[in-house]
Order: sequence, then C-alpha cells, then structure tokens
Amino acid sequence: MQIDIISIKGLCFSYQGNEVLHDITCAIKAGDYVGVVGPNGSGKSTLMRCLLGLNRVDTGTIELFGAPQAAFTAWERIGFLPQALQLFNPNFPATVEEIVRLGRLSRKRFPRRFDSTDTTATTRALEVMGISSIRDKLIGELSGGLRQRALLARALVNEPDILILDEPTTALDPETRESFYATLQDLNSNSGTTVLLVTHDSATVGIYASKLLYLDKKLIFYGSFEEFCQSSSMTEVFGPHSQHLICRRH
Repeated sequence: MQIDIISIKGLCFSYQGNEVLHDITCAIKAGDYVGVVGPNGSGKSTLMRCLLGLNRVDTGTIELFGAPQAAFTAWERIGFLPQALQLFNPNFPATVEEIVRLGRLSRKRFPRRFDSTDTTATTRALEVMGISSIRDKLIGELSGGLRQRALLARALVNEPDILILDEPTTALDPETRESFYATLQDLNSNSGTTVLLVTHDSATVGIYASKLLYLDKKLIFYGSFEEFCQSSSMTEVFGPHSQHLICRRH
C-alpha cells in the first residue's frame, strides 16, 4: 500500500499582504509522478518553497515522511532542482564533478569534509545521468541540456526519495527536453523516485506524469490524468478542444 510521504493540510501563504496560496490540502504518495501546473503567478514555485521550508506558511500544516515539517531533519531524502534563474553563476570555476559532490553537504555536520563515500556517490550520480565523460569540464562550458543533467545529478547524489523540479526544461530545445523528461520517467518507474515537476507544459507532462495538480492560488484540481480528462472544472479552464488534445497525447 502506498503511503503519504507529503501531507499538506489547510496551507495558506501570503507575501507582502497578498495571499499567494489559499487553503491547499493534498497528499503525495510514494512513487507518484505529479505534474504541478497552472498560470503564471498561480503559486506553483511558492508551494514548492513551502514544502522545502524556504517559506514560512501563515496557517496550515506540512508533514514530510509522517513527521511535522518543523521536526523533519532528513533533508537529504529530498532532491531539489530550482529554476535556472535562481542557480549559481554559470561562470563559477567548478567542474561538473565538484558541483555534483556539493550535493552531499546536506548530509554533513561541521567540519564538512568529503570522504570516499562521497566520491562513490558522486560517481554513481554521474553514471546515472550519463555524464561521467564530462566530469572534469567546467560547468560554464556546458550546453543547457548537459548543464541541467549535471544539476539533476547533484539533486540525485543522495539517492533521494523525492525529487522536486521547478521549471527544469524552460531553456532546453525540444529534443533535449524530451530526453530530460525520459530520464525523469526512468527514475520514477525503475528507481521508485517520487517526482514533483513544476511546469507550464501541461500537454507534454501529461505523457509522463501519473497525476496532475492544477493550482491557481487555490487547488483547482488534483488527481489522475484519467480523472483530469473527465473533469468539468478542467474543461472550463482549458476549453474542451485543448483538454481533448492533452488527453489524446497521454
């Protein structure tokens, strides 16, 4: 039986007096692949930041792996790939291997020193993402697609149970984007990694994800794609023609 590894109840969040999220309640189960969609300014990225403890909610509760968020300490169980614009300077003089290994710091207390276990985990993450051959290249020398693979390897270096990705394919060309989606699907299907993918691309994510969460400050819809295709509320949002195209592609 699948368990709830993320539980959100009555979550509200405001920024500078403006309510961004209102009364969000949902649960993510182990092994889910959830596409988080909605218009610009709908609160998608804000919700992910709330899950990660980067935003302090006004009201409501979040539980991670059955523990209240305030008491949760095993953050290495959650991998996070933020929006590209929020990332470090691509000209930072670090190699791919060094960037990936930095993901191991969440497991360490002071003094934070790397050891052979970190080297093994880094090598494994590079292999999973198929980028072992570029481990010595500077991160700023990579194409957008390879850079995203390196950053995804960093998010995977602790073999997390949950992977949260915030618009990871925005700057990628169509071919690279499809390859990236296929990698996520493989992690979900074969490794059992739970995936939360924030995206504007409702049609494409429908090919891969098992569930759709549609957000517009409030939770408008959350369920399987079969339920999405039969949802009258989603027909009102997308229109019958667009909804049909998304469902046909899934």
